[in-house]
Amino acid sequence: MDKKLRKSEKILDAALMLFSTRGFYATTIPDIAKAMGMSVGNMYNYFSSKEMLAKEIIKYSSDILGAEIRHVNEEEGNSKEKIRKIVALYFEMASSKPQHINYFLRVYLANREVFKEGCEGMLCVSSFVTELMIFFEEGVACGELRNQDFFSAFGLFMGYLGGFVFLSGEGVLEKDLNHYVDEIALNIYNALKH
Repeated sequence: MDKKLRKSEKILDAALMLFSTRGFYATTIPDIAKAMGMSVGNMYNYFSSKEMLAKEIIKYSSDILGAEIRHVNEEEGNSKEKIRKIVALYFEMASSKPQHINYFLRVYLANREVFKEGCEGMLCVSSFVTELMIFFEEGVACGELRNQDFFSAFGLFMGYLGGFVFLSGEGVLEKDLNHYVDEIALNIYNALKH
C-alpha cells in the first residue's frame, strides 16, 4: 500500500471517529486536521470537501462490512448458520468498532442531504448490500429462504440489527449485544425461511 493511500485511510479513520461521535455538522475539516496533526491545506490534498470525505467514509465502512459478509457467503453452511454468523459479526463490529455502525446510523441515515449526489440509493453502501443480496439469493436458490422482494428481506434483517445496536448504544439493553445473537438470529431466520 502506498504512502498516500495509507494516509488517506488514517484520515478516514480519524474523520469517522469524529463524525460518529460529534455528528457531521458539528465536525469541521480543521477538527479532523487537528486530530491528524496535519494542516488544513494538506487535508484538502486528500479530500476536496467535508461532503466528499463523508461519502468516502461510508464507502470505506461498507467495504469493511461487505468483506466480512463475503467470508460468510464463501463458507459452507446453511442459511440459518450464516444468519447467525452475520448477526455475530455485525454485533462484534458494533462492539469493537462502534464508529462504523454509529456512522451509518447517526450520520449516513440521519443526514441524507449530504449524500444526495454520488451516493444515490444504495450506491455508497453497495459492497455491503451486494453481499447481503448474494446471501439472500443463495438462500432462496437452495430452498431455505422464502423468495421475496429484496428490500423487504433487507429491511427486516438490518432493521433488527440496527435497532438492537441503537438500543445498546443508548444503554437500554440489560445485557451485552453478544448475549442476544442466538435469539435474534433465530428470529430473523424464522421471518425469512421458506
